[in-house]
Amino acid sequence: MSGTPRLRLAAALTAAAAALTLAGCSSAGAGSSGDAQAGFVTGNGGIDTAAPASRTAAPAIGGNDLEGKPVALKDYAGKIVVINIWGSWCSPCRAEAKGLEQIYEKYQGQGVQFLGINTRDTDVTNAEQFESSHGISYPSIYDPDGTQILKFPKGAFNPQSIPTTVVIDRQGRMAARAMKGLTPEELDSMITPVLAEQK
Repeated sequence: MSGTPRLRLAAALTAAAAALTLAGCSSAGAGSSGDAQAGFVTGNGGIDTAAPASRTAAPAIGGNDLEGKPVALKDYAGKIVVINIWGSWCSPCRAEAKGLEQIYEKYQGQGVQFLGINTRDTDVTNAEQFESSHGISYPSIYDPDGTQILKFPKGAFNPQSIPTTVVIDRQGRMAARAMKGLTPEELDSMITPVLAEQK
């Protein structure tokens, strides 16, 4: 009988952890007041944009990549940077991964860089296996505790919404975001208007 309460507690903790994981892998957006604070205007299909005059500067994120080498947003100053926040545990992240690599390959010779932020993977091996199995060739910051994600200004996006993709313009400002898994066509539609802007 003494083991029964322990089993119930273990089951409750497992259920709570599962609920947290599901909440963290959702497409829930930030509130409208947060959108305005970050300069974003809600768009169709879950893709939000900010006009150049309303854009907020991206934070100085950086850290080590999955191989332990330093990487930072500032390394790509003057380029358009597509930041994708992902975790190997996240089903929508797995679904969009090959499309992200496809669009990265399409634009990498045009002044566009991709940079991932891997979150909530307590073992870097899981993140490495994810990138290997999906053919990801651009770097990702290893950020298991979300330190880099929390540097983004309030209202930029919901930190619990994974995956999230943010397009940073050539001046280092947040120009577009999507708090959901993206198709290659959707991601392309986020990049092309920023690429067309005057340098």
